[in-house]
Amino acid sequence: MLLGILAGLTTCALWGLTFVAARLVHPFTLFDITIGRYAIFGLTCALTMLHPRFRLQGVGGQRIFIGMMLGVIGYVGYFVLASQAVLLAGAVVPPLIIGIMPVILPAIANLMDRSVDWQRLALPLLMIAAGIAVVNVELVAKLDLDGQRMMLAGAGCAVAALLVWVLYGIINARIMRSPNPPTAMDWTNLHGLGALAGSLVLIPMASNTYATASTDQLLHFLAWAVVLGMAASWLATWCWSFASNRLPLTLTAQLIVAETVFGLIFGLMLDHRWPTASEAIGATLQIAGVSLAVHAFTRKPKAG
Repeated sequence: MLLGILAGLTTCALWGLTFVAARLVHPFTLFDITIGRYAIFGLTCALTMLHPRFRLQGVGGQRIFIGMMLGVIGYVGYFVLASQAVLLAGAVVPPLIIGIMPVILPAIANLMDRSVDWQRLALPLLMIAAGIAVVNVELVAKLDLDGQRMMLAGAGCAVAALLVWVLYGIINARIMRSPNPPTAMDWTNLHGLGALAGSLVLIPMASNTYATASTDQLLHFLAWAVVLGMAASWLATWCWSFASNRLPLTLTAQLIVAETVFGLIFGLMLDHRWPTASEAIGATLQIAGVSLAVHAFTRKPKAG
């Protein structure tokens, strides 16, 4: 179990880099790092599939298409939206908004089968809303009109990223829980090929920084593209599959909350500051609310 927990926390730490990736590669743009990251991720998957052991076996054409499309929306689409949200709204608000993802999918399922009494969710949902509100009220109050518009646009991108991830989660869960699901390695490789295709579509939006950047800047950019492509994408996906196979659902669902924590920590480290009192209170409320809600959804009902 300890190895599973460590693998899950490693995944969350690597996924947390999403919230700072675009800031790490300045003067290169968000689209530059998106193309670099997912080109490397896709090429890693393609090279992996050259080995006979990891070639697709028993995966039909429809699932190949779905797997690749999930790579486009769940990787490229989500990364662009989440990164843009941080560039517009700062280091704190986007991780908190996207961090409610572990609650959204169970809530949708609960609307269908009413497995959990909504009264049990009242307090966690109130804590989540209060946490996001506490952070936003102080930040918005300090901004001028242009700043408030940027904050609103960033929050909108964060909500869009959340919706994209929810859509990905619903489709992915249906595939993985269907009869004869693909293996974790096959599914990861298909996602990588889709992400590669999505990154190629973005090439016209790349900047000309490659022609003007210094050698040190180019090497810095390539190093982060490799870290994000191989570690935060390929390795993180494998680590999460490893954790999911060794930990109960109740624990893995709560572990994913650590992605928000790591995203906040990385963002504040780049800003070279501690969180303000309202940010600390709001983040604590939101993370605690998400944890309580996930526990309510995943705990087993009492017998009788």
